[in-house]
Amino acid sequence: MVCARVCVIALLCWIAVPALSDVYKYTDAQGNVIFTDKPLGRKDLSLEWRRSAKGLAEENRDAQRRLLAYSRVTASGTPKASGSLAERRAGYDGVVRSMALRYRLSPELLHAVIRAESAYDPSAVSSAGAIGLMQLIPATAERYEVRDIWNPVENVRGGAAYLRDLLDLFDEDLSLALAGYNAGENAVIRHGRKIPPYPETQTYVRKVLQFYWAERAAVTQLAAR
Repeated sequence: MVCARVCVIALLCWIAVPALSDVYKYTDAQGNVIFTDKPLGRKDLSLEWRRSAKGLAEENRDAQRRLLAYSRVTASGTPKASGSLAERRAGYDGVVRSMALRYRLSPELLHAVIRAESAYDPSAVSSAGAIGLMQLIPATAERYEVRDIWNPVENVRGGAAYLRDLLDLFDEDLSLALAGYNAGENAVIRHGRKIPPYPETQTYVRKVLQFYWAERAAVTQLAAR
């Protein structure tokens, strides 16, 4: 998932963990990510964040512990996604409706995001380190006090809470909220509160909106029967 969601484990593969210097994350106009241990003065780059190498090392160790714990759970027989997309959707409909009510979201929107993020696979892990049904990164899970990122209920709760905050931040503008979910709210703000010009983010917003409209159309058809 997404240009803004860069796996800490991958990052620390090339950054010297024992070093005491800070780590800088930049993005260019195409959404490409650059990490460096020195500040860059290039005008075509935007600074995403500056953090200590020690802090990133601690996050890396935490992520490794989570992945190890999950590998042990799955090895012991935890089921992965099975059945058709419709069957998987039905299996999580109760959770979706509960969290939608809790965070003042439409169930159709949550279903659309989950379908785009993981296709209802609770064991999904992206190349960028995003996890579960709503593809949370560990930092977002911590932000919303998700105790077990692998737990589907907790995962959906964290994702729904984040989505609610994004809608509040962007005055209920769904496209901007979705862009923020994909690329991070700071990227949307930095680009003048518009969808960032990242191909992945723009494709993501279109995809979720298409799923959302399909969900709403299905609800309308059922109501008309």
